[in-house]
Amino acid sequence: MPHLTLALSREPAEGIAGWAAGLVDEMGGPGAGLAIALENLFPPLPSEVILPLTGFAAGQGMLSLASALFWTTLGSVAGAVTLYWIGMLFGRERMYALWARLPLVKTSDLERTEAWFARHGTKAVFLGRMVPIFRSLISVPAGLERMRMPVFIMLTTLGSLIWNSVLVLAGYWLGDQWGVVETSIGILSKAVLALVAAALVTYLAVRLKGRRKAQHRRV
Repeated sequence: MPHLTLALSREPAEGIAGWAAGLVDEMGGPGAGLAIALENLFPPLPSEVILPLTGFAAGQGMLSLASALFWTTLGSVAGAVTLYWIGMLFGRERMYALWARLPLVKTSDLERTEAWFARHGTKAVFLGRMVPIFRSLISVPAGLERMRMPVFIMLTTLGSLIWNSVLVLAGYWLGDQWGVVETSIGILSKAVLALVAAALVTYLAVRLKGRRKAQHRRV
């Protein structure tokens, strides 16, 4: 059986693609799962590279499509559960203590966030698996709020399976043009980051304005 590195002769041999290709080439499905578990723990590792590349490998016969979907979803769940435990071990009291030291924020903001998560946490965990960047970060508040583990794993598995299936199948069907997926999802990731940055800037501006008005009234 030819090695994946040979099948990828026209693709970058270095960087994230080369690293992921090496894992799949050496370990097969478990290598793809390991790459995605690490991607959950370190969001700068892009799933939009790893997953289509795994699908391309399946198309080349390096592993079966079922194996690609199984291992990448298992890796997603493993990484998410690790972040869940980090959030749970950090704990609510430490979060409040840290929050109280931050400028421009109030304890009431965190309380409202907790209340929102209590109402919408299941949707946030499920849908968050299909949003770049947040697909990793959403596990931490789930741990902080101690969402029931069976529910967390079920929602994470379903959401991750949908996201992974779309990108793995795209790489499988696109063949050596799998990099098109990276470009398309990369644009979405930048749009999400831009929206978050805009929301943060707006929040800080409103908070600063409110603080200045309060100081002016005191004077």
